[in-house]
Amino acid sequence: MTTLSYRIVNVFTQGDDPFSGNPLCVFEDGASLDTARMQALALQFNLSETTFILPSERADARVRIFTPNYEMRFAGHPTLGTAHVCRALGLAKDAFTLEMQAGIIPVRASGRRWTLQANAPSWREVSEPRSTLAAMLGLDEAEIGDRPLWVNAGTEQLVVPLTSEAAVRRTKVNGDMLAQLKREEGANMAYAFAPAAGRLLARFFFPQGGAVLEDPATGSATTNLGGWCLAMGRPLPCEFEISQGECTGRPSTLFLRVAADRNILVSGDVIELGSGTITL
Repeated sequence: MTTLSYRIVNVFTQGDDPFSGNPLCVFEDGASLDTARMQALALQFNLSETTFILPSERADARVRIFTPNYEMRFAGHPTLGTAHVCRALGLAKDAFTLEMQAGIIPVRASGRRWTLQANAPSWREVSEPRSTLAAMLGLDEAEIGDRPLWVNAGTEQLVVPLTSEAAVRRTKVNGDMLAQLKREEGANMAYAFAPAAGRLLARFFFPQGGAVLEDPATGSATTNLGGWCLAMGRPLPCEFEISQGECTGRPSTLFLRVAADRNILVSGDVIELGSGTITL
């Protein structure tokens, strides 16, 4: 029998609220587990993601990320939350690197605020007309704002700018139409955003078990928003404070900076809620 230690953290929290942000389970040592066991544990905890810390020959630690249904190449809140646990375990200090399937991700901390540097993004045009995207989001075509794009800074997602905060709040995704979009690989995921009084309001939708779920805080989509800014030729540097999770009851705050050197930096606070063990 094997006893495994894990920690529960919330990532992209708002202030000191322990029930804000996006929850994550981090297994402190996944070296004894095969892929099937990792996937089973992710389903057991049934959070949006569960991570496993492993030794690495290329970075300070290797991280594998699982949803309840599949393994991910990269995700933002698992990166920052796992980095927080690595530091707590004494595996690293305030600046180090994590090996993901998507590549080596630098992370750094100032207190409990963590920042990741994303991979250089790629992007491509959306083949579907704006009317189709509007119908998929449950909106009028006129509410689709500037140029929608598929963006990939680790995980390809559909990035859709909307014309107003009200449109973001009214968004209601049609799961069948979302599934029919032409993503390069894997399930389709959509990120909608709009300016809102000096910040951005955003929502992120993804399929799970035949339904469309909404994520309270999505670091990978925030990196892709940075890629969208580069694709659109926005003046650099540019910075945004992003509010997400409002419609899920888990308010979250994310920070995006696209630096003058075109590096995409995503930041957020991490709070550890507790720890435990599981015996297999």
